[in-house]
Amino acid sequence: MTTPEIAVLPPSAAEDAALVALLTELVNTVYAKAEAGLWAGSADRTNASEMAGLVRAGEIAVARLAGDVVGSVRIQRLAEDLGEFGLLAASPEVRGAGVGRELVRFAEDHWRAAGCTRMQLELLVPRGWTHPSKEFLAQWYTRLGYRVVETSTIDGPHPELAPLLATPCDFLIWHKDLG
Repeated sequence: MTTPEIAVLPPSAAEDAALVALLTELVNTVYAKAEAGLWAGSADRTNASEMAGLVRAGEIAVARLAGDVVGSVRIQRLAEDLGEFGLLAASPEVRGAGVGRELVRFAEDHWRAAGCTRMQLELLVPRGWTHPSKEFLAQWYTRLGYRVVETSTIDGPHPELAPLLATPCDFLIWHKDLG
């Protein structure tokens, strides 16, 4: 596979309803599988309004192959020295082809160039059972150099989400030194 072209979307892309819908559907499709069983009922990860806001804020980078969107990631600065990536999604059609890895690399390079020395990601994992997608991600993030620096519940950072959980979960914060 060729390496995808990755770029932060310009704020004006938030007005492209078709692109915003495509990104929203991509994230929700990927997270529906990755978080199956964690949420009571249907819990979409995002919606078009939120996605448009993230694009408008300059926080969404998109991976394209031959002009087609094959992945996306949210990038945001949390502190002077700390960048974060989230909402990582690679199209199921290209799973295993390195799109996710390239999106993470893009996010790390972006924040390194902006002066950040650490990178953060968050991962929600079930407490009493093993979720195949979460196990895969934990191993993958470890191989990429990330380490868990904090384990808590979702109540602290996202109290509005706690009542929507179908099972007790741990909320893991992972960091990587960008030096």
